[in-house]
Amino acid sequence: MSLADKVLAVNNDLPIRTNQPVHSGKVRSVYWLTEADSRRLIQEKGYDVAEDAPLAIMVISDRISAFECIWHGEGGMNGVPGKGAALNAISNHWFKLFRENGLADSHILDIPHPFVWIVQKAKPVMIEAICRQYITGSMWRSYAKGEREFCGMQIADDLQKDQKLPELLITPSTKGILTGIPGVPEVDDVNISRDDIVNNHEAFHFRSQDDIAIYEKLLKEGFDVISDELEKIDQVFVDTKFEFGYVTDAAGQEKLIYMDEVGTPDSSRIWDGPSYREGKIVENSKEVFRQELLNFFPDPDILINKDRMEERYALAKDNALPVALLQKVSDTYVGIAEKIIGEKLPLSENPKAEIIEILRNDYGLID
Repeated sequence: MSLADKVLAVNNDLPIRTNQPVHSGKVRSVYWLTEADSRRLIQEKGYDVAEDAPLAIMVISDRISAFECIWHGEGGMNGVPGKGAALNAISNHWFKLFRENGLADSHILDIPHPFVWIVQKAKPVMIEAICRQYITGSMWRSYAKGEREFCGMQIADDLQKDQKLPELLITPSTKGILTGIPGVPEVDDVNISRDDIVNNHEAFHFRSQDDIAIYEKLLKEGFDVISDELEKIDQVFVDTKFEFGYVTDAAGQEKLIYMDEVGTPDSSRIWDGPSYREGKIVENSKEVFRQELLNFFPDPDILINKDRMEERYALAKDNALPVALLQKVSDTYVGIAEKIIGEKLPLSENPKAEIIEILRNDYGLID
C-alpha cells in the first residue's frame, strides 16, 4: 500500500450500526450506538456506567486542521501519517496516569483499536480551560500590545516572551454560545473570569459551586502530572486545554470526569527542553504545522487575517501540500508520542479495514 492509503482521512463512513446521524468534527467522528447495543456492551464488557447509559464509538482520523481550515497533500495524502494514532496514544497515556494518581476518570470506557474509543455520553461543563505555564502565543501577542488583565487576573509588567510564569495561569473561555450570563458576550470561545463561573455556575452546567473547586483541582493537578512526566523526558509542558463533563457510574454516583483529548500536540504546546535552555524554541506540537504553512505560502497574511477568510478557504482547498511537509509534521507527532508512551507507536497498514473487522468480530456492531 502507498503511504496515502495508510492515512485515515475519512472516518464518518464506517458501517457501524446506529440510528442517529454521525457527528463528524475536524478530527473525530462519533457514532451513537442504538440503545440495545449500548445495553448489551455494558453488560458484556462490564463497563462502570449506568445500565441505560448511551455509548458511542469515537473514531479519530489523520486529518489536520490549522487556521480554521482542513489541509491536504499531494498524491491523495489527505492527512498526516500516524497523527491519529499518536493523539489517541498520548491521551490514553495521560488519562491512565490521572486515574492512577486518584484524580478522575475520563469518558473512555474501552480502546478496541489505536484509532477507536468506546465512550460514554457525558453532560459537558461549558468551559474550555487553558492552563498556561509560559507566556507565549496569543497571550504573548496580547501582552506585547499592553494587555495585563487576563480572565480577571492581573499579571506582572516585566515578563519576557516565552518566559515561565510565576504560577500556573488558568484562562477559561466559553464552550459554545451561552445566553443570559451578565457580562459574558453571547459568542463561542470568549474569555471569562473565575467570578463569572462562581456567580453563574448553573449556566456553565456545574452541579454546585463546590464542584468548581474540584474542577480547579483536576486542572492544576492534571497539568502537574503531565508536566512532571514530560520533564522526565526533557520536554517542557507550556500550555494545554482541558474539558470536563458529568457522568453517572454503575452505582448511580454522578461524577466529574475529563473529556475530549488531553496533553496532545493538537491541544497543547510542548517544547524541547535542551533547545529551550539554549534560548531556542523547538515545538513538538501542531505549531510546527502552522509555522510550515506560514513559511510555505508567499502571502501568509491570508492565514492570519480574519478579513480574508474566503481567500483562506480557497487556499486550503486548491493547494495540495508537499508530502515532505506532511512527513515533517508526522515525524513531530509520532516522535513525541513515542517519547511519552516509551515504546514504538503501533501504526496501521489499513486502519479502516482493521476497525471494521474488530468492531464486527469483537463487539458485534457491524452487520
